[in-house]
Amino acid sequence: MNSHKNASLTPRGRAHLVRQITQIGLRAAAAAAGVSERTARKWQRRWAIEGALGLLERSSRPKHCPWRSDARKIERAVALRRTQRLSYECIAERVGLSKSTVARACKGAGVARLPPLQQTVPVRRYERASPGELLHIDTKKLARFDKPGHRVTGDRTQSTPRAGWQALHVAIDDHSRVGFSQMQADETAKSACTFMLAALRYYKSLGVKIQWVMSDNGSAYKSRRFTRLLRRLGIKHVRTRPYTPRTNGKAERFIQTLLREWAYAFAYPSSEHRSSELLPWMHHYNFHRPHSATEHQPPITRLGIEGNNVLRNYI
Repeated sequence: MNSHKNASLTPRGRAHLVRQITQIGLRAAAAAAGVSERTARKWQRRWAIEGALGLLERSSRPKHCPWRSDARKIERAVALRRTQRLSYECIAERVGLSKSTVARACKGAGVARLPPLQQTVPVRRYERASPGELLHIDTKKLARFDKPGHRVTGDRTQSTPRAGWQALHVAIDDHSRVGFSQMQADETAKSACTFMLAALRYYKSLGVKIQWVMSDNGSAYKSRRFTRLLRRLGIKHVRTRPYTPRTNGKAERFIQTLLREWAYAFAYPSSEHRSSELLPWMHHYNFHRPHSATEHQPPITRLGIEGNNVLRNYI
């Protein structure tokens, strides 16, 4: 046992107390140590009977506990939990123990939280061998506003009525993790095509030629207009399986980073100010921000380009 933080004496202090009792008396030694005479007498008696070992802490747990639960019942309760996955109530009724006792026993045996009946699907992580082989694209709706909203002020009564929405279109290269994003008025096929052309121009300026594009099953990406654009450019289009966003996980994760470090990172006066900060943040992301998938180097280093302070034009 360890002495608690408010203990008046430690084993060393008790030994000093016993010596002081023989020199200056019980009452004076107890007063000097800040303990009662009864406590001082207790340590003196233990010293006389057991020596230095008598001054150590002792457990307050009793040697015998008549009302302790039967060990066989405890073992049976744990076995029922592990093999039949019964609830605490059912186990307590079947074994003859209280619910709290069953819960404590199961927690000690490591079966308080049972594993799932079916094994989860293993995460398949992949990365294309070279830049441009696969470009992930996605969109995220963001609200327009003329003044800071409840995310900043905490007041949900403050809002911008009939402000509408904007669409954040994002693209990220599978191999290099170089990203591109642009605000559009909506998520229609026209906006998706406009963004796609701007993204291709940006990656071309970095020496990257896009071969494949992966998107979800949004109406803009399934439209004939978007399909004709990619066919005319000679780019192959692949879509994710329905209700399987992890297939396009790099774009989903890129959107999370954008929201956390750009969209909701500052108290922008309006949505227009927020949009104006997108270009500088994208430059920071590509040229300066370390990325875990690129050995904690900026994504641009995978294209053989060193990070610099020149702000590139995204248009």
